[in-house]
Parts: sequence; structure tokens; C-alpha cells
Amino acid sequence: MKKYVAEPFKIKMVEPIKMTTMEERINYLEEANYNVFALKSDDIYIDLLTDSGTGAMSDSQWAGIMIGDESYAGARGYAHLVENAQDIFGYRYVQPVHQGRAAEKVLFPLLIKQGQHAISNMFFDTTRAHVELSGGKPINFVCEQAADTENYYDFKGNLDIEKTEAYINKVGVENIAVIVMTITNNSAGGQPVSMQNIKDASALCKKYNLKLVIDAARFAENAYFIKTREEDYKEKSIKDITKETFSYADALTMSAKKDAIVNMGGLVCIKDDEDLYQGVKELTIAYEGFVTYGGLAGRDLEALAIGLKEGINYDFLKYRIGQIEYLGDKLREAGIPFQYPAGGHAIFLDAKALLPHISFHQFPGQALTIELYKEAGIRACDIGSYMLGVDAETGEQLESLNEFCRLAIPRRVYTQAHLDVVVEALVEIKSRAAEVNGYEITWQPKVLRHFTSKLKPIL
Repeated sequence: MKKYVAEPFKIKMVEPIKMTTMEERINYLEEANYNVFALKSDDIYIDLLTDSGTGAMSDSQWAGIMIGDESYAGARGYAHLVENAQDIFGYRYVQPVHQGRAAEKVLFPLLIKQGQHAISNMFFDTTRAHVELSGGKPINFVCEQAADTENYYDFKGNLDIEKTEAYINKVGVENIAVIVMTITNNSAGGQPVSMQNIKDASALCKKYNLKLVIDAARFAENAYFIKTREEDYKEKSIKDITKETFSYADALTMSAKKDAIVNMGGLVCIKDDEDLYQGVKELTIAYEGFVTYGGLAGRDLEALAIGLKEGINYDFLKYRIGQIEYLGDKLREAGIPFQYPAGGHAIFLDAKALLPHISFHQFPGQALTIELYKEAGIRACDIGSYMLGVDAETGEQLESLNEFCRLAIPRRVYTQAHLDVVVEALVEIKSRAAEVNGYEITWQPKVLRHFTSKLKPIL
């Protein structure tokens, strides 16, 4: 059993959280049409819906907020952010935006032409949507080990280089817009990508004159895994590993709400392509605001600049990932199946294995998510066929590679005792797993349905 890694910080402020009864929670779910995004946050005991923007900022970040410069143009927080981002990523051009999907919105239309294909180790839902909104077709080629949730592999998030090259040759390189490397690989279970795989992807892009873009939401966690799992990097700092990682790519998009530990913010960084940067600036002005604030308040820029540095601190990352590993070990001891080993930001419960009687059409990941809230007031999130949606051309329900219920752990928020409550709730659900029902959708939007869909249980 892995020992819980003690927090490298002390607590200065607390926020009370509400305790509810199972009867109350069942009523709340009915009112929310069985969509956990529609639940009120006040009715959640432990909120593991996402690690995006839900972390606890440090005293230094809050101090930065108090001295934020709210000038419309040329705010000093922008200069501070650019300086820190250039130092960490090694890229010349830095454009702040309000969050990760905004970064995709101002970059992807410049890279993707109508009908072109974009390849990734695995697109997350919002990234996939922005490929499609730009007229492209998203294609996933994650390594085959990602489908094996039971056995240990160091880097289950890797891009399958062989399949990617075969696909490029099959459809023609002129029909490929870009390769996007997601680090860590969220949809595959928060699994890391090796430095060697990033190098190989870079070489492939150079061979076919394609751009490599890194989805960098959890870049620091990925760097920690490289340091602890790749022999050549054991003595290197997180910062040095990060700079090498991005040296192999041409640009990055980033939701800074994860590894930069802010409540709002994002980045587009471009290595040295001035024309591409000019295009990004123009779209930023149109969609986000002037280039030096990019849809953010000056105080947000300052908190982000500070958070970038805090997010690459080794002691913090050791605690952060150690917390996830502790939860994983407790669940493994209890016989609860999940994507093993534990990812960097979350535990991805294997709902297909825990609820084998529920087909992908009835969304086992969503069923487990709902059951977890019923049992203990814990909010999680489906990362499976429910989130994946339907084929854009045929309208048929797509089957996800895995049917996950994701327990995303906010940074610097919950304690060991909270994680133990999660384990106890899942042990109880496991004891009555055969009684859990699947769900069907009664209404859904055209894009990113899982945020606002309405469902009902199949009785």
C-alpha cells in the first residue's frame, strides 16, 4: 500500500461543504434530469467533476490578484506572463486567452482546412469539437496498451506512430492538417506520454512537413512522469524536461486551469512562426479581446504568471501525483477496476468492468457517475460513449475505447480523509453493482452533448 504523500503546504482558509441524505440526492438527480452538470454545487459533498479551474490558489497568487493591473492594453501582468511562459516553454510568441477551448478556437482554424484530418494520441471532447467546428475530422491513434486497463505500462498515453504514418500514407499527406499530442492523455485515463514518443512524433511531422501541436493542459504532470519513469531523465529538473518536451513541437494550446492552478486562463504559444502568431492575434482580438489581456482580467494574468512557476515545483508534483496514486492503491486493494496505473490528475474507474451488464448504448460510465452521487454526494464525470457522442456523418452512437467514470482531483483542495470516503462509497456500490441501471438520452444538443443533455434511467 502506497503511503499518502503529506501536503507541502498548510491551510489558511476553509470552505464549509454540505452534507445531504440519499433521499435528497435522488431528488436532486431527478430535478437535474440525471445530468451531474446540472446539479447545484451547494448540493455536492466531494466534487470530482473536473480538475479544471477547481484548484486552490496559493497566497502568492492571491497577493498577485491584489496587485493586478487592469489596463486594457499593455498591462504589466501580461509582460510577467509572457516572461514566465517563454522561460518555461522556450517559445517566442505567447498569447493569453480565457481558457483552453478558446486557445483551440483561435489556433485550429488557421491550421485546419475544410475536410482535412487532424490526428491525435486522443482528442478530449472539447478539442475534438473544435477540430470539427473548423471543418476537420478528428482521428485518434492511441497506443494499444491504453485499452488494457488492468496491466501496468509506463506510458499508456503514447501516440501509435506506426498507425499514424500508415494513415497519413493511406489518405495522403495533403489531407492531414496537424498532429496534436495531448499530455497527459486525458481520455486514455490521464496517462502520460514518453519523451521518446514525443521525439518520434516530431520526427514523423518533419518527415511529412506537418505541424506538431501539444495540448499542454497537464504538461507539468507529464514531465513528472517522464522524470520518474524514463531512465535518461531521472536527474533532470521538471523545468528542463518541460523545455525539451516543447522543443519538439511547433505550438501549444493550454488550459491553464489545470497545471497552472488558476480558476480561469489559457495560452496559445508558438515557437517561431510569426505569420501563424499574427493570425492568432487577429482571431484573439475578434473573439477574446485585445492581445495583452486575451479575455482575462489583469488580476487573472498575474495569478497565471505565478501559477505557471508553482505548477512545475517538484515537491508539489510529488504530492499531487502521490495523492492520485494513494487513491488508486486503495481502490485496487478493494478490487475496484480502473485504468491502471493511476493517471496524473484523476482515477478513471473502469465502468465497463464494474457494470458489465450495461451496454455502451446505455452509458455505463454515466451510470456509475450517477450512482456515486446517490451513494455519497460525490460528483464525478463520464469519459466514455456518453461523452463521445454520435458520428457526425451517420448520427450513430460511437463506442468509446473505454467506458470510464473519471474522479478528477482538484489541486490542493481535498485531504486523505476525503479520498477514503470515495473508496468507501465505491466499495458499497460494487456490492450491489448488478442492481445499477443504464440510462438513455431524452434530449441532447448538436455539439458537446454531455454538458446539457437530459437523461432517464432504463428500468
